[in-house]
Amino acid sequence: GLSSIFTLLSMSMYVIESEWNDETPAKRLELTCNTSDEALPVYWKKGTELKGTGKTLIAEVKEFPDAGNYTCLTANTHEIISYDFFLITKIDSNGQMIRSILKSFKEPNRTFLKCEAKNYSGIFICSWMTENESPNVKFTIRSLKGSQGDVTCSSPVAHTDKSVTEYTEYTAQCQKENYCPFAEEHQPIEMFLEVIDEVEYENYTSSFFIRDIIKPDPPQCQYVATNGTVTWTYPRTWSTPKSYFPLTFRVKVESTKKHESQVYDTDEQSMQIPTAGPNDKISVQARDRYYNSSWSEWSSLCR
Repeated sequence: GLSSIFTLLSMSMYVIESEWNDETPAKRLELTCNTSDEALPVYWKKGTELKGTGKTLIAEVKEFPDAGNYTCLTANTHEIISYDFFLITKIDSNGQMIRSILKSFKEPNRTFLKCEAKNYSGIFICSWMTENESPNVKFTIRSLKGSQGDVTCSSPVAHTDKSVTEYTEYTAQCQKENYCPFAEEHQPIEMFLEVIDEVEYENYTSSFFIRDIIKPDPPQCQYVATNGTVTWTYPRTWSTPKSYFPLTFRVKVESTKKHESQVYDTDEQSMQIPTAGPNDKISVQARDRYYNSSWSEWSSLCR
């Protein structure tokens, strides 16, 4: 993983901000070979290419080919003494990072790092998308210090959606330590995603309270034909007790004949729909009753 690369090169992983236009000159970097022996003859390579001899090297970094691994080796035994690894982050003339590796979600608009929670346990899932052109992308996700209590995250997992072949979605499950579902949050959680594609570096942030990213799973519903009643249960993943974490519901009846749908609101867990035709499609969705967070997806059809 990336963290092991970071520990291996922690002394010498550098992100160079490069203004992405033709006019700006390359950054001149002075690299110093990490030797204690002043008299030891050394030379520098970038990949397989010889870059110079002597303890210091001036490297000019502007485009992606300039980035990567600069290695200092001993002249007589060709042993590697030290690494300097350069990543480039593209910036515009205002000094803002130009982000192009991740694709934004359609909902909410212009969001690159999206986090959602199924309940108030402190567990949430963050997701992001890349185009499939970049098979070697590496990610690390963590919370920025300062938000009370640590957040731990699993390693990111790739999901390739067969229907949307040009994108890959990645998810990481995270948990806020010592999160209390009954208390009000005062500090937002700030998630920080670092993305490295070959030698290109970008980062993305998302700041939120758990209460704002709640999106329940859909309820489970049944239809009782004898009296035309729909009943449903709370999602299994929802917080308990439900007296303290009540949900509100919407019932949707889609008429196959008229090509229109009715939506009914209720706090109950059943509803009589005597007018429903035998082929009408009925489904239910849920949302936190007292806080205006997201509605769940619609349930699968109740019959």
